[in-house]
Amino acid sequence: QVQLVESGGELVQAGGSLRLSCAASGRTFSSYAMCWFRQAPGNEREFVATISRSGGSTFYGESVKGRFTISRGNAKNTVFLQMNSLKPEDTDVYYCAARADSGDYYYIGKDDYNSWGQGTQVTVSS
Repeated sequence: QVQLVESGGELVQAGGSLRLSCAASGRTFSSYAMCWFRQAPGNEREFVATISRSGGSTFYGESVKGRFTISRGNAKNTVFLQMNSLKPEDTDVYYCAARADSGDYYYIGKDDYNSWGQGTQVTVSS
């Protein structure tokens, strides 16, 4: 399994932007489909965005579509989440996750992923 470490979460005002990063260990990062989920205490983990191994395919949750962009830098073993036009309801702990993939697909279910980071807190003030 790959080890994942998220960073970039902080307090930001509504309407602002943040860029989250997820750094992966190992030399086979390009073999993994990646995603971002988010979760507030007492809530289910919510799908945010996913990207295929090559980066050629992406998919977004309805609540973030048009505002968030997922990307990856395979040479740097990193996946990013650019978050624009942030809203107070985007306040959550954001997690990245990885799934080894022999194809070039994306996956939107949390049970599809078997490696998770520790999360990074994003707080959006109104």
